[in-house]
Amino acid sequence: MFAQAGYRRLWAARTVSQWGDVVQFTTMALLVLRLTGSGLGVSGAVVAEVLPVVVLAPLAGPLVDRLPRVKVMVAADVGRALLASGLAVWHGQVAIAYAVAFGLSAGSVFFNPAAGSLLPTLVEDSQLVAANSGIWSAAVLSQVVLAPVAGVLAGTVGYTAAFALNAASFAISAVLLGGLRSGEAPRPVTTTSMWHQGRQALGLLAADRLLRALALAQGLAALSAGATSALLVVLIRRHVHATTTDYGLALAAIGVGAFAGPLILSRLRPTAHDARIVFGAFGLRGAVDLILATVTALPAALGALVGYGLGTSTGNVSFSSLIQRHVPDDTRGRIFSAFDLIWHSARLVSIIAGGAIADACGIRTVYYAGGVLLILAALTGISAIRRQPTPDATET
Repeated sequence: MFAQAGYRRLWAARTVSQWGDVVQFTTMALLVLRLTGSGLGVSGAVVAEVLPVVVLAPLAGPLVDRLPRVKVMVAADVGRALLASGLAVWHGQVAIAYAVAFGLSAGSVFFNPAAGSLLPTLVEDSQLVAANSGIWSAAVLSQVVLAPVAGVLAGTVGYTAAFALNAASFAISAVLLGGLRSGEAPRPVTTTSMWHQGRQALGLLAADRLLRALALAQGLAALSAGATSALLVVLIRRHVHATTTDYGLALAAIGVGAFAGPLILSRLRPTAHDARIVFGAFGLRGAVDLILATVTALPAALGALVGYGLGTSTGNVSFSSLIQRHVPDDTRGRIFSAFDLIWHSARLVSIIAGGAIADACGIRTVYYAGGVLLILAALTGISAIRRQPTPDATET
């Protein structure tokens, strides 16, 4: 894939941007926990990240299918660079942290479906799994290396440098993407509104048996993962009784597993339409949540988190490749945004409930419930594709 100049630029832009994201994700959770002192406060930051998806996803998908996707991505990066710069200067109030989290997520609502929809125009169809794996592997390797550094940085130097690094990463990404020349075909002009097209995307998803199975399982998984991922910092600090540096190690452990996932996929050489890998990954992550709710030793928690990263990476790479092959180019942005809407709507419910449950009943209850929901997502998805055979990748 790296022989294609367009893929090289997309890979480099997303990798550089991920460097800043890892540092900000690590330090933002620690900052909000310090400012609020509660699991509900940490959940509030994640709610601020989820709300833009729920509100803007029906608009973002049709816009991505109408406009040149590279320009959409550059505009999103420029906006996010400005917002992250502001947080580097003003981060002493939780309201400012929430506002910036909201704005950064709004940029991602447009950037992510554009990037996912653009990739099939940059590489051959047979290279999609490898291309997605390359982007994913670079991202998680960044997490392995930088998450522990970010934890140390927050505990010693402070938060300004971390947020400034994220701003710089968005600016560099915008420059790299500005020189990307894609093979996108001109899109026909449509007279229907973008909101109407967004509603149509949900209809397209409901009419396709494979997409229906994926959507149902993804919704159940989001009801789990919203709370457990947002409250990992609470689990590590209060249940495992670890330090801020250990929280960075926990994120790095997830990254180790996530880096191994694409390597395993490349050896198995799965077909892109094999949804069993996606659903099996949900089950693996559910088992990990049950383990995390039980163990208290840091080494055991880190080992379980490696498994969580493995399930996350194999599931996400397979999911993206599956959608890119299964869905036509002219509706791909809307389908990606529809899945974003499903995921983040259920995730929002999970985050709000999870923060309250963590403060009232303890963090272990959140992780036990999350594990059960993820296993249910796996069983639901596998059952659906057994009842109705998965269509060929060329079926639309």
